[in-house]
Amino acid sequence: MKQHIAVLLVLGMMPWAELHAQAQTATTTFRVTAKVQAVCEITATDLAFGTYTSQGGTPLQATTLLRATCTPGSTYNVGLNEGTSPGATVNARKMASGTNALNYQLYSNSARTTIWGNTTGTDTVTGVGTGLAVDHTVFGAVPAAQVVPAGDYSDTITVRVYY
Repeated sequence: MKQHIAVLLVLGMMPWAELHAQAQTATTTFRVTAKVQAVCEITATDLAFGTYTSQGGTPLQATTLLRATCTPGSTYNVGLNEGTSPGATVNARKMASGTNALNYQLYSNSARTTIWGNTTGTDTVTGVGTGLAVDHTVFGAVPAAQVVPAGDYSDTITVRVYY
């Protein structure tokens, strides 16, 4: 009986209000979302063939770089149009000096056998974005033995990245 009284005395000293006022909680969750939009940028440097002479027995060759910076994991295609010279096509590019034309071509391979065009899935160059600049080399060639007047010949190519 003494033990029961001792237990009752101890219990009587406990702050019952604190025991019964324990914090009650409820929980829930919510989602956090964002959509990452694929984006690409393309930069180009000029392609300078240098000096051409019609007596040269080999094609005049040069290269330039295109740099594609695209969202990581996004696929893209880089295309080159025919240029701005009158009568030019992707398969027959021309540099102009007044009304005179100097034929040239742009290729996607170092052997200069694959013409670089502007039709996705046919003659463009594909890549996958890394988030960093990815280099793509343009290989150019001016065929040998073209007889054209002296002058400064030029063309402007539009580079497009499809993603």
